[in-house]
Amino acid sequence: MAPTWVQLVYLACAVCFVLALKGLAGPRTARVGNLVGATAAVVAVAVPFTYLDLDHVALILVAIAVGSVVGALGAQRVQMTQMPQLVALFNGVGGGAAALVALLELDHLGPGTPAFDVGATAFTVAVGAVSFAGSVVTFAKLQELMTSRPVVFPGLPLAAGAALLAALVLAGLVVAEVAVGWAVALALVGLAVGVLLVLPVGGADVPIVISLLNALTGLTVAAGGYVLGNVVLLVAGTLVGAAGTFLTLLMARAMGRSVAHILFGALRGGSTLGAGEASDRPVRSAGPEDVAILLGYAERVVVVPGYGLAVAQAQHTLRELVEVLAARGARVDYAIHPVAGRMPGHMNVLLAEAQVPYDQLVEMDDINPELPHTDVVLVVGANDVVNPAARTTPSAPIYGMPILDVDRARQVVFLKRSMRPGFAGIENELLFDPRTTLLFGDAKESLAKLLAAVKSL
Repeated sequence: MAPTWVQLVYLACAVCFVLALKGLAGPRTARVGNLVGATAAVVAVAVPFTYLDLDHVALILVAIAVGSVVGALGAQRVQMTQMPQLVALFNGVGGGAAALVALLELDHLGPGTPAFDVGATAFTVAVGAVSFAGSVVTFAKLQELMTSRPVVFPGLPLAAGAALLAALVLAGLVVAEVAVGWAVALALVGLAVGVLLVLPVGGADVPIVISLLNALTGLTVAAGGYVLGNVVLLVAGTLVGAAGTFLTLLMARAMGRSVAHILFGALRGGSTLGAGEASDRPVRSAGPEDVAILLGYAERVVVVPGYGLAVAQAQHTLRELVEVLAARGARVDYAIHPVAGRMPGHMNVLLAEAQVPYDQLVEMDDINPELPHTDVVLVVGANDVVNPAARTTPSAPIYGMPILDVDRARQVVFLKRSMRPGFAGIENELLFDPRTTLLFGDAKESLAKLLAAVKSL
């Protein structure tokens, strides 16, 4: 049993985690919330050195130093477009670490250990392995180290079912015999379940699976906290598990489908990934000067940012253009779709980096009623979240997904590098609408030209 002062420090750290999560709920408090959570984590890691007689302290310190350096460098150097991959990696490491700790703890449990404690240990091993393997596959898909399309092969449902059944049997053996050997086998089967779970997922659904795996990692950490009798792990894991679960459900609702459909839709022939081929149909295109006239004399402008904006790192130029339009008397807002980019809040973070006032970011449900009265909608790097096929085409893989009703605006301008479709891989009929104008080129260069042209009006 830890001393009373240690338990009080751990309780304070747990409270800080709750406050950190609350702070992360808003952009104005997110930075402080992040610092509060990070500080609490550092304190929680440091406390055991003050009251426990630890073995191999040098190795522990080396591991902490290596992990700190790798984490800091990774977080500093990662591009905004690669943030989901970073989240997937961090999440996988957390799940894998929880599984390894549970394996080591099981080696110290005796035959008389309560079955519930052993069961919690087996749960941590299995689900931690699932989270690790699944996160590695999602990272590979997003990083394009493997195809981002659903990977389905004959017998996949049978293989997944057999692996899940094997995991349940091995977990029962672990509880019955308290044997590390069975636990290692359980971890290996868990790795297989994680791979088979994520392989059939493709397209825009991959970030949702990252959120689901994040929830699983939280549950493993919470279970590990129970096994170790550590309040900080228990509270932190519960928070992550609950937040990840809610986020998964919210993202699935934003996509207009259930979590089950996202995970297993490809097995029935459904997926959010289409053919992915560029269209050769004629469209109406224009140069920067023509688009500048549309924007420069509009009274109401709505900007729809997307993943292409992050790829081009054009958020600062876009902010300058919006400021110039506002100075000319236009009312300009940014329309934010819940799943724009590659994860929730992706566009919010990107625009906050460019010092865009938060009150200019308007959520989908609030901006949609205004779009029919909008003079020009400027779509920068977005595609699927404005695709009318989500409303009009039952056979479309994104059918049912709530979208920004850009097609109801008076004029639409798309900034696109090419005619390739969005992440879902399907054609956007809005591109061929008579009210739509396309400005081809790199988003950053196109915005810079637009900015210069608007200033010269």
